[in-house]
Amino acid sequence: MGSFSIWHWLIVLAIVALIFGTKRLRNVGEDLGSAIKSFRKGMQDDSQQQLKADPPGAAPGGDAAADEAKSERSDAR
Repeated sequence: MGSFSIWHWLIVLAIVALIFGTKRLRNVGEDLGSAIKSFRKGMQDDSQQQLKADPPGAAPGGDAAADEAKSERSDAR
């Protein structure tokens, strides 16, 4: 009872190809590849938008002066 050998995997692959057909497997592979490609593109676009939204040196929590002004207004009430 160990891991499967290469022959086991080849037999499984042959059975899957017989059941589903090579054209359907090719379509599934293309769909999976395009999904991964669009996911990577989306992640890169998101990181570029994040860099544009947060200029260097800015605090991640927002503008400190605006936060201080809000707290002063609430104290004055």
